[in-house]
Amino acid sequence: MGCCDAPGLMPVEQALTEMAANVTNVSETEFCELEQAFDRILAEAVASPLDIPPFDNSAMDGYAFRFADLSADIPMPVVGTALAGQPFAGDIPAGGCVRIMTGALLPAGLDTVVMQENAELTETDDKKYARFANVKANSNVRYRGEDVSTGDTVMTPGCRLSPRHIGQLACLGIAQVKVYRKLKVAIFSTGDELKQPGEILGKGEIYDSNRIAVKAMLQRLPVDILDLGVVPDDEAKLRSVFQQADSEADVVISSGGVSVGDADYTKLLLEQLGQVGFWKLAIKPGKPFAFGALPNSRFFGLPGNPVSAVVTCDQLVMPTLQKMMGWQAEPAIQYPAKLTSGLRKRPGRKDYQRGEATLDSDTGQWQVVTTGAQGSAIFSSMVSANGYVPLPAASGNQAEGDEVWFEPFAEWLR
Repeated sequence: MGCCDAPGLMPVEQALTEMAANVTNVSETEFCELEQAFDRILAEAVASPLDIPPFDNSAMDGYAFRFADLSADIPMPVVGTALAGQPFAGDIPAGGCVRIMTGALLPAGLDTVVMQENAELTETDDKKYARFANVKANSNVRYRGEDVSTGDTVMTPGCRLSPRHIGQLACLGIAQVKVYRKLKVAIFSTGDELKQPGEILGKGEIYDSNRIAVKAMLQRLPVDILDLGVVPDDEAKLRSVFQQADSEADVVISSGGVSVGDADYTKLLLEQLGQVGFWKLAIKPGKPFAFGALPNSRFFGLPGNPVSAVVTCDQLVMPTLQKMMGWQAEPAIQYPAKLTSGLRKRPGRKDYQRGEATLDSDTGQWQVVTTGAQGSAIFSSMVSANGYVPLPAASGNQAEGDEVWFEPFAEWLR
């Protein structure tokens, strides 16, 4: 039995289920001004307070008239003009028409608009007349409520407010929305060997990439981040940071210290201060991933290797944070692709290999090539990729030409 097949490794799918079952959603809400609502999570359904459009109006610049008055032999007198925001207020005699602009209120009794390109104008005795070609009844009219009717539910709780949603809310005249408060996330890295980018490295030292990469990922979410920096491999100092993070945040994410080394105190402190949910998963990269509970927060322990930290944060932490935020997020997209290079894999763990997918313009089929060595410390494999080739735990090597699933990177990795 190989190390990858060691008993006690929890499948990824089970881990996701257990984490989702052992976290609670943010329940506190607040009202947010619409212009500050981008990316916030909606906390209540939104019903339309009005019809959209709120009145019948013209879909283009042209001429409005009663279709029943149209005659191929008799031109229509142009009796006035209707502008957007400046409706025509006069009387329209039988057989008359009105010059109308896009978005302008359609005068009462008129039912058809002809685009100006299909109008032939003449002028007699300082009066304008129009003949029209290619006319269909009721054409080029936007009817009241044809988009949204008063009382329609336009958004449901758990919606993450994108520019599209904000634009819709603005159409409805809604200036404030009820949203969930932002999740508070504390992050830190552990290790005597870690230095900040920009500092001079000494012997045996490396730069702290994990915390910075994870922080960048979190910045794509509507969360408040508490960055506690780098904590040395000192039990007392790590305990203090654990307690601070737990007192100030809903979620605590650490990087490193979750293995079995002599200076790896994370598991010990989690057991002393809270509760270990699970430790070690059947995932590659990222087997030493931890989940547990502290008195006031939930804890995620990421592995120390940089690729492992990013992959487990992406695949395990982010979906759980979405649930805690109240965000009803869609599952990750996957689509079939043909391998243009073989992939090496041992059965036992679900493997998120990094690949670059391109669309074959001749066949219309997606093709994917490996980004090279897939070691958990080779971060260039992430940079060269645009997604994963997720291989099931039971699968083995994949040959060139095999069809696999490809999962594009989520927005926080792009």
